[in-house]
Amino acid sequence: MQIVRTLLGLREAVNTYKAANERIAFVPTMGNLHAGHLKLVEEAKLSADRVVASIFVNPTQFGVGEDFAAYPRTEVEDEQKLAVAGVDLLFLPSVDDMYGDSAKTVISVKNLSTLHCGASRPGHFDGVATVVCKLFNRVQPNLAFFGRKDFQQLVIIRAMTKDLDFPIEIKSVETIRESDGLAMSSRNSYLGLEERKTAPKLYQALCAARDEMLMGKKAVQAIEQDAKIFLQNAGFIPDYFTVCRASDLLNARQEDTDLVVLAAAKLGKTRLIDNIAFTVAR
Repeated sequence: MQIVRTLLGLREAVNTYKAANERIAFVPTMGNLHAGHLKLVEEAKLSADRVVASIFVNPTQFGVGEDFAAYPRTEVEDEQKLAVAGVDLLFLPSVDDMYGDSAKTVISVKNLSTLHCGASRPGHFDGVATVVCKLFNRVQPNLAFFGRKDFQQLVIIRAMTKDLDFPIEIKSVETIRESDGLAMSSRNSYLGLEERKTAPKLYQALCAARDEMLMGKKAVQAIEQDAKIFLQNAGFIPDYFTVCRASDLLNARQEDTDLVVLAAAKLGKTRLIDNIAFTVAR
């Protein structure tokens, strides 16, 4: 696996792939890799001749008081995992390389970025959209792979890619879960032992809400409220628990069919997000 740290080194490697008419898949990450990230690489390898991955803990998507400084950084272990997984090129830029000291441009996906996590973390998705846009311009892949665990992020990146005419196919990969249902996340390492035992109840609440929606006997608002009470009783502090239309993440109506339940809640000091998507027959 080749490792590059500068835009020049990245461009030289990518240009070599393009000169050979090789199809490039891109897997952007913030490191501290787990099986979910490696599943993205696995899917990317099935779809392209070359796989480019990046590790960059992006400061612009962290708000004041969030965990940018404490975010787990495991570069050596991550390099080993990506090499074993068959990544061809790893891009490891610095903050200065990505932004310099005079960056003025911010990408903002209107409406979608201020819902749900965006309401609780102002500016977060602007930071995500901006860094993904910059990485797309640098790597210039044919395909890019993202996990469905952050469903809102996925919808935002799809919208940005379409609106800015990037010739990139966005591929989504199912959330990888622990045996007890907890969605794999780099932030799971923040959980204490007792919190780790409690954490799967977030997914349990999502599954229960999905089942209630499929039965169609209870109002959406009642399902959401029941879930919040369940989570509070389990020790969570719910941020939101919302049944949405999968297409635009607006609140679901009784007649909508393609749905996703989005949830975020704090457990101790750890903020967990998860979702479950499904179709209701009408």
